Amino acid sequence: MHTDPICTNRFDLVPMTPAFLEASLCGDRDQAGRLIAAIVPEDWANEGARRRLAQLRQDPTLQAWLLRAVVLRSESRMVGHIGFHARPGEKYLDELAPGGVELGYTIFDKWRRRGYASEAAESLMDWAHRVHGVTRFVVSISPTNLASLGLARGLGFRRIGSHVDAEDGPEDIFERCLGGQPSPKQSPGAGQRGGATSGTSGWKL
Repeated sequence: MHTDPICTNRFDLVPMTPAFLEASLCGDRDQAGRLIAAIVPEDWANEGARRRLAQLRQDPTLQAWLLRAVVLRSESRMVGHIGFHARPGEKYLDELAPGGVELGYTIFDKWRRRGYASEAAESLMDWAHRVHGVTRFVVSISPTNLASLGLARGLGFRRIGSHVDAEDGPEDIFERCLGGQPSPKQSPGAGQRGGATSGTSGWKL
């Protein structure tokens, strides 16, 4: 299913198709690079990418919502990835952010501290809000990940709860509302979903 990139000032947020994910998981960087017209780093793909591939195989209509490569346009280079974990309104968010959607993002080490994650996240949330009417966005972050905590606060997220992830331990849950009312109450725990991978924000890649 064809999905257009989302263009920001510096990036193209390019949808990761099943073919791209398959090539990345197999270590075929040349093929992966051809599919997104960019240089792809080694070994970026992990179990999170495998999960997203399984989702797309089951439901191709999720393509616009799932993983996108963050491609630095000036260098035609993938410097990270970003995406939602499902379409809006998944049941596991009903308690904290009904009708919301969960966001995750990673910028690779070499490219951090340049405002890349903020620009990509703002653009993806703007697309979801403007095109699809989404007003609630959720991220989960380890309380020890100070950089991601600062980024979330800078983007206007507020803490609404916490949980203990089976893989990654304690995580705080944050919500940002655009043109809608905030969640009515905080919660000490959240519904079931996967844990964040190292260097990421969000429940599973």
